[in-house]
Amino acid sequence: MSSEEAALASSEAENPLGPPPWLNAPPVERYPYEDTHDLRSGPDLHPALLGLLPFVGLWRGRGQGGFPADEDYDFGQEIRISHDGRDFLRYESRAWLLDPESKPLGRALTESGFWRPVLVDGRPGDEMEATMIRPDGVAELYLGKAATTRLEMAADAVAYTPSGLHVTGGHRLFGIVEGALLYAHEIAVEDSGLKPHMSARLLRIGG
Repeated sequence: MSSEEAALASSEAENPLGPPPWLNAPPVERYPYEDTHDLRSGPDLHPALLGLLPFVGLWRGRGQGGFPADEDYDFGQEIRISHDGRDFLRYESRAWLLDPESKPLGRALTESGFWRPVLVDGRPGDEMEATMIRPDGVAELYLGKAATTRLEMAADAVAYTPSGLHVTGGHRLFGIVEGALLYAHEIAVEDSGLKPHMSARLLRIGG
């Protein structure tokens, strides 16, 4: 028995169901579905998301951060809010530190998440659910309400890894004001209570 035959026999002995059905299947093409932050292209916006339509787009601007840093800091930020035709929005944010001349000093917080309206009898109300995750070991689950150009959410549950920032609470307020995306984000660390964390004003650059 050759080494390949022995390996196959060993594999079959470990897996009594035999080889998986996909073993000799044809290769898979690229992901066939598109997501977009531009309402003029790509899939149609899901009807459940019509109340969140003003937020869909690519946004860029600047803001100021604070707690839990020792000192306040200025940052630039891009936020992309997109959809793929299903009943949720994808939220992607990346920020970078700015010097006094607004030149980049280095990378800052990156976040990803999803916003989803709660359906009642198949129709969206004003209740919202959202998940947010950060690379520093923090994951947050938010509940809130959306009203045309305003979205306010409070953290219902927060989890962090053993080495992650010990975030214990959060509150986020988003609004569209004179065509710009404004937000204020508060967090609690350990038993600090909610304190201002980041806020910014972002202009629409796409969508």
